[in-house]
Amino acid sequence: MLNSRAEAFAPATVANLGVGFDILGLAIAGSGDTIIAEWADEPGVHIAGIEGDGGKLPLDPKRNVASIAAAALLKQLEVAQGVKLYLKKGLPLSSGLGSSAASAVAAVVAVNALLGEPLTRPELLPACLEGEAAVSGYHADNVAPCLFGGITLTNGITADRIRSLPVPRGLYLAFITPHIEVPTSTARAVLPVHVPLKAMVQQTGAVAELIDALYRGDIPTMARAMESDNVIEPARQHLMPYMADMRAIAKQQGAYGLVISGAGPTLCAVCDDEAVARRVAQALREGYAARGMGSYSRYGGVLAEGSRAVVFS
Repeated sequence: MLNSRAEAFAPATVANLGVGFDILGLAIAGSGDTIIAEWADEPGVHIAGIEGDGGKLPLDPKRNVASIAAAALLKQLEVAQGVKLYLKKGLPLSSGLGSSAASAVAAVVAVNALLGEPLTRPELLPACLEGEAAVSGYHADNVAPCLFGGITLTNGITADRIRSLPVPRGLYLAFITPHIEVPTSTARAVLPVHVPLKAMVQQTGAVAELIDALYRGDIPTMARAMESDNVIEPARQHLMPYMADMRAIAKQQGAYGLVISGAGPTLCAVCDDEAVARRVAQALREGYAARGMGSYSRYGGVLAEGSRAVVFS
């Protein structure tokens, strides 16, 4: 059954979890993007309006990740009728919080709901990836947790290569986003082309330790494994202002570890208590302020259900 209007919310995400470059990610409870989808008189996908982006995102449907993803879904379903999208950005751009993935996923989930939800969540994945690919290529480390929720392991770009991992009881995260942008293209450009064998062994060992810690619900070991990245973080840390200072501040306030969220500049601290996460987030914001830099902080748990939609018939 077709609906007259549908609204979808898609959460922020943390990609990589330190050592799991392009394969691990989690959905964050709280912040995210919202998209309203309605039918249009003209065929194709149209961006009817954008809020919260400071005028930075393109209205051209061929250049906006939300409309690209929605168009891919319409093509997948062979739908000729046009759709218009209203995008409400709740996430800062180029922040390392999966902003582009959230827009792509929210658009696909909203249009699928508008159509009466003919496709299951796994069947929505290809269209979501089409939108994300316009910004950062075909990888699902942000899209998978955004669409499915929780903590995910992705070893490919099809739904059968995505696995849900356990979320340790009591896991809370604190985030700090300094007022700078780090485009994904910039963060990827500084990565090493070749990785020494010793570094590869250390990295794969850390990923294994992290996944083992998730299954055992061991938050301290989880954080230690996340901080063991000796390939990506060393190459990118110069893009993250005062990262060493922020790590020290987070641990002084009770966090077990701190890593780069996705491509950055957001930093993510691992905690085992909501009150600790709140305290860490505040201390990180004060830490940046003391160094003459504005920032935005938040804290929260892992969102279990991923993107969700509301329909209006």
